[in-house]
Formats: sequence, C-alpha cells, structure tokens
Amino acid sequence: MLMATLDASIVIIAMPAIFRGVGLDPLGAGNISYLLWMIMGYLLVTAVLVVAFGRLGDMFGRVRMYNLGFAIFSAASLALSLDPMTGGSGALWLICWRMVQAVGGAMLMANSAAILTDAFPDEQRGMALGVNQIAALGGQFLGLVLGGVLAAIDWRAVFWINVPIGIIGTIWSYRSLRETGVSKRSRMDWSGTLTFTVGLAAILAGITYGIQPYGGHTMGWSSPMVLAGILGGIALLGLFCLIETRVAEPMFDLALFRIRTFAAGNCAALLTAMARGGLQFMLIIWLQGIWLPLHGYDYADTPLWAGIYMLPLTAGFMLAGPLSGLLSDRYGTRPFATGGLVVMALSFIGLLMLPVNFDYPVFAALILLNGIGQGVFSSPNTSSIMSSVPPTRRGVASGMRATFQNSGMSLSIGIFFSLMIVGLASHLPQSLAGGLQQQGVPADVAAHLSQLPPVATLFAAFLGYNPLGHLLAPSGVLTTIPADHAQKLTSTTYFPQLVADPLHHGLIIVFTVATVMTVVAAIATVLRPNDPGKSTRHSR
Repeated sequence: MLMATLDASIVIIAMPAIFRGVGLDPLGAGNISYLLWMIMGYLLVTAVLVVAFGRLGDMFGRVRMYNLGFAIFSAASLALSLDPMTGGSGALWLICWRMVQAVGGAMLMANSAAILTDAFPDEQRGMALGVNQIAALGGQFLGLVLGGVLAAIDWRAVFWINVPIGIIGTIWSYRSLRETGVSKRSRMDWSGTLTFTVGLAAILAGITYGIQPYGGHTMGWSSPMVLAGILGGIALLGLFCLIETRVAEPMFDLALFRIRTFAAGNCAALLTAMARGGLQFMLIIWLQGIWLPLHGYDYADTPLWAGIYMLPLTAGFMLAGPLSGLLSDRYGTRPFATGGLVVMALSFIGLLMLPVNFDYPVFAALILLNGIGQGVFSSPNTSSIMSSVPPTRRGVASGMRATFQNSGMSLSIGIFFSLMIVGLASHLPQSLAGGLQQQGVPADVAAHLSQLPPVATLFAAFLGYNPLGHLLAPSGVLTTIPADHAQKLTSTTYFPQLVADPLHHGLIIVFTVATVMTVVAAIATVLRPNDPGKSTRHSR
C-alpha cells in the first residue's frame, strides 16, 4: 500500500526533472495536458478500477488478485525507468505506463484491506487496518520528499526505486500469503462494470480538462468536450445505478449502503479525501510559490524543500494512525473518527488565520495537528466500514471504499485548483501588470502577460520554475530593460511579494471549503451507530 500510494505523489515533486529528462517544457503551448495527465492518469485509473478488482477478488481469491497486482506494478515501474523516447513521445510513454502501473496499484488497493479484515480477529482488526491505512496515507506524503531527493540524483531513479522493492515483494507475497477469506464464484457484472468505468472516467477526464484554459477563458468549464464528459459521465453513472438494482450479482453492491455505518463511513472518507487532496496541493503551492523564495531558497530547490518542510504532516499520520487503530479496538471507532475530523477542522481554521509569510514553528504545529487528525480518523473509519459488511462482500466493500478515497483525491484537484484559479483571476492581473510596468516592462507586454491564464503562473510555482523569468523569456524583455530591473524581476523575492495577496485570497477560499467538508464529514460520523460489540469484546 505504501508503494501504491507513494507513486501517486512521487512524480509531483519530480516533475521538473522528469520533463527535463525527456526534453519537454511542461508549460509550453499545448504541453499542459502532458503535465496534468502525469498527475491525474494514475489517480483516474485507480479510482475507476478498484471496485472491479475488489469484485474479482471476492470471486477468484483476494490474495490471487493482490499478488497479480504486485507483479503488474513492478513490471510497469521497470518500463517507466526505461523510457527510450524524448519530447511528446517520451511524455506519452510515461503517461501510458503510469496507467498500467495504476492497474497493479488498483489491485493492491482493492484487496489489501479485505485480506487484513479476513486475517485478523475483531479485537485486533482496527490496529491492522490502521497500519495499512497509514501506510497508504503516509505514502502520499513520503512521495513528496522522495521525489525531490531521487530527482536530484536522476529522474529515472523516481521509478527505479519501485523495481527492487517490487521484485522482492512479488516473490514474498506469492510465497507467504494464503487465502483465509471466503471466495464466492459468481458471474461478472459486465454491464455494470462498463457503465461505471466509462462514466467515472469521463467525469474525471472532464475535470482534468476543466482546469485548463479554453478559448479566451481562464478555465475550460465551458468547453463542449468538458461539459459532454461530465454530463455524459453523470448520465452513465445514473444508468449504472439502475443496472445494479436489476442484476442478480451486481459489481457495486448498492445494498451495502443500507448499512448506516458503511454509508456514513464512505461519505466521511470521500469528503476527507477531498479536503486532504486540497491541503496537499495548496501547501505545496504556498511553500514553493511564496514562503520558500521569500526565505532565500532558489526556485529550482523549492520542490525538495517543500517536501521536507511538510514532514510534520506525515509524522502526524504515522504517529496517530496505529495508536488510534489500537485504541478504537478497545473503545469503539466513532469517538476517534469524529474526534480526528474535529482536530482536522480546527487545523484548517488555524491555517486560515496564518499570514502569507508565516513563522514556520506555528505552520509546522498546525500541519502536525492536521496529520494527527487524519491519522486518528482514518484507521477507525476504515475498520468500521470493513467490519460492517458480510465476510463474502469484503472484497467489493474494500474496492468501494478505495474508490471513494481515490475519487476524492481526483475531485479535489479539479475543485481546489479551480477555486485557487478563481481567486487568482480576480486579483492577479492588476498586481502583475502594475508590478511589471514599475520595473520598466513595456505596457503592452505587461498587459499581455497579466491576461495569461493564471494556471500558467500557478504551475510555474508548483514545478519550481522562476515564474517571471519563465513568462518574460519569450518576449526578450529581460535583455532590453536595465540590468538591475531584470535582476529584481527574476529575484526570489519579487514574484512572491507581487502575488502574495492574490494567492492568499485563493488560499482563504480553499481552506474555507476544506473546513466545511471536514465538518460535514464529522457530522456523518456522529450520525452513524457506534460499533456493536465493542464494549462486550472489551469486557471479555
């Protein structure tokens, strides 16, 4: 699980080195799609396939599907590290093999929780699933650090790291794991699988293109292709729900939502995944675009240091998850799941109150608190979801749980990037035009750059480029204005000071929405029944 989720985030920090390695400017005309699909492709595939692989695990054996997933994941990692092409072809090679890798990752995600639920007794299940869940969540943030460290050595090392671990893990799992669950041979729900896969993929692909510029608009939400993808996807999911109520052996067991614990737990997991995804990306942009440059870090070094400065968040996960799982086995899951979400909401409120150029100890304490809250919530919530379903449905239940979690991460990118771009679009053009003209940039050039889609500026900071140096280079202005002005424009402090207020406006919108999502998730956990038998098991 650590490997499967680590690969969803490891390329984020390593993206500049990867694109330099294949000789492609990710911010060049027409190249933003390569950039987004490098991030979104893996998330999209895992989101749409985990339910199907969970269903297949119920039918043919969870360990068998898990082992096959390990082998596919490892083979794809090797293929990624051997990319023989450059330019757009090299980027497409990486995107395609990342999707193959995600197929293996989906097999791991769909069946690992079900295997653990089968293997551990009730009184130890929370601890076991807690370790598994924190490995999954920790992988998302460890990838941010590892991506920076490995990319500094060689961009291919980002993919090499999985190869020896994958080979050893594949052999180990084939030799060591045994089926302990109950397999139930049945017919595959092909009509449900097809409508669900295509429908969810269309929605997530539409969101991916929705945050890209379209025509004269800063985003593509008015694009016919985006609208067709999202509306068509919703229609297919509606058809999917109708199919699932009429087939004898459905892929997505809608009857499980009659179990209040299962329904409330998955609702909370979806909202928390969305809030967590927004937090991850916004903290990276905040650190790389403003705070680190203001404190003297070169733009090229900001991806690595952003990962390092976010380590308290990961530490909070690692510390709280297993402990929360152990305590929830003893005292019940609801108090911990709700309490963790309350802690998360308080940390979001604290981040809302921080100035743009914050004191790091305060920032570290807040993200540590957020990580602790996520760890306290995730283990008991996963345990309650998996314990609430019949043993024969644990594979599909695990896949459904992973679908909500992975879809939440994908949705968060579209939602929070859109909110951030809206915030920037309302304030950035004036700040950018005025600041450029003050340093001698001709009015027509300044006006043109101020009208560029904010996504270019956002991704420049996200990838560790010097934003103004990147935007001004094509015009040649930097060679025509006084040297001291050119030096000031491309310094590590000028751009952060210029965009601090617009970016902070966007951050306030994002963290406010994340707070609301977390509070709604907490309400969902309060409304579900407490776990039956917890007090009885404790007394025994």
